[in-house]
Amino acid sequence: MSAALWVFLGGGLGAAVRYALGAWIGARAGTSFPLHTLLINVSGSFAIGVLLTLLTARSDGNPALRLFLVVGFLGGYTTFSSFSYEVLALAESGAWRQAAAYVIGSNALSLLACLAGIAVARALALR
Repeated sequence: MSAALWVFLGGGLGAAVRYALGAWIGARAGTSFPLHTLLINVSGSFAIGVLLTLLTARSDGNPALRLFLVVGFLGGYTTFSSFSYEVLALAESGAWRQAAAYVIGSNALSLLACLAGIAVARALALR
């Protein structure tokens, strides 16, 4: 199968999961604060930390798996374009504190989640 097809399949699946999870979180937590996007970005950062650490630790890693999971699925799953728009929408509506909390929370938590993912993957690889 071609590389583009692996990315296409993974991206479609990642986008569908993002939509379903975002709707589920929004229905429970409301949408006045974009918690759904924040949680998706943080979990996507954790997942990319785990996956890239494990995939790059193995020299025999399957390139198609990396294309499907990292470029495709996580590319479709994470939502930094939505994040950018939501920050500006909050700021434009005068919700500066929420916009700032969202920027700081998304960046700090996503970096920490990625670091945690790397640590988990390294711990699993050492077993």
